[in-house]
Amino acid sequence: MKFDTIIIGGGLSGLVCGIECARSGRKTAIVSAGQSALHFWSGSFEFLCAHKGNNIIDKPLYHAENLDPAHPYRKIGIDRTAALLDRTAPLLAEAGIKVHGSLERNHYRMTPLGFTKPAWLTLDDYLAFEHPSDLEEKKVAVVNIYSYIDFYPRFLEAGLRKLGAECTSSDVNVPQLDILRKSTTEMRATNMSRFLRDDAVDALAREVEKASAGADMVVMPAVLGIFSDEPVARLRRGVSRPIYFVATTPASVPGVRCQLSLRDLFLRLGGQFMPGDTVTRGDFQDNRLRKIYTVNFGGIPLEADNFVISTGSFFGHGLIADLEKIYEPVFGLDIEAGKNRDDWYDKDFYAPQPYMEYGVLTDGQFRPGRGGETVKNLYATGALLSGFNALHEGSGAGITLATAFHAADQITKE
Repeated sequence: MKFDTIIIGGGLSGLVCGIECARSGRKTAIVSAGQSALHFWSGSFEFLCAHKGNNIIDKPLYHAENLDPAHPYRKIGIDRTAALLDRTAPLLAEAGIKVHGSLERNHYRMTPLGFTKPAWLTLDDYLAFEHPSDLEEKKVAVVNIYSYIDFYPRFLEAGLRKLGAECTSSDVNVPQLDILRKSTTEMRATNMSRFLRDDAVDALAREVEKASAGADMVVMPAVLGIFSDEPVARLRRGVSRPIYFVATTPASVPGVRCQLSLRDLFLRLGGQFMPGDTVTRGDFQDNRLRKIYTVNFGGIPLEADNFVISTGSFFGHGLIADLEKIYEPVFGLDIEAGKNRDDWYDKDFYAPQPYMEYGVLTDGQFRPGRGGETVKNLYATGALLSGFNALHEGSGAGITLATAFHAADQITKE
């Protein structure tokens, strides 16, 4: 099978790169092993939220200029990174995902455990605010679904009270969810979202209206709208005060919806999505990747002019650590990593951990090396890259998106 571009990895980076390649008219395929880190998404994207241990609210682009030259943002160039990331909101809107935010200034979001953190983009329906004082003296009704255990009202109440809000909490129920309570493992956000449609949403709206009497706003777990935002709009029409959502523990409804929506956009643009498959090896000739082999296709190769690898870091098995070494398992790409296990970590649990910056080494165009030689038609994107600590910096989504757009532009301008 022959394609113009093959992307290995169906997470956020692979999907965005695939969409841009397919949009250009190239015959594009995505090989996806399964669930991605998107299923853990909170509903907010980060660009740069901390530098040298301090949270960043104002001028994140300015702070990005002070990052190490090997950082992906610096390798792309800060102005170029900003221009690439400005394409994110329109692309998401095309997929049916509405977000707000600006690279000029981070806003605040509320985590599932009630902490306030900076963010760059947040889903329109999710709890976010420009300044902590925005919630002072607000009467907030925290409303949970009866017997749902992956949402933590007490933690949220504590976080909201620190911001000066007055809080009440209550549980509500609708009969359509009773079937899930036959097993506690079924009371999950993604399962509930499949039942909370049409009449069930109207019933939920009536219960929320009663439970939030006297409040200025409602905060609820994100358990609606796994396939579209219509159930959320319907709920809001049935409640007389603003409703905002907070993501739950995984798998999250916003994360699953984002992945499905981006996949559907990729398919509409003519892309071919190959789910549940894993790339096992590739054939190289003259420092070019000529073809790849997968578990499902066995001995039948997939050929392309260009390839993108977006398999993630340790979490997505894009990098593997055994007792002796850290390596990239698909092609044996050159990586930046400590040679000894003692180099991989800091004994201070709360310190930035060295292994978080390990990843594939690339040139200025994000083409990885193999045996010290650059692979001319292969690009690496997202969490697989070296040179940044996404957890410590709050930069993971921005790097994932910027490098995806950048790789697509390198391919489509050829």
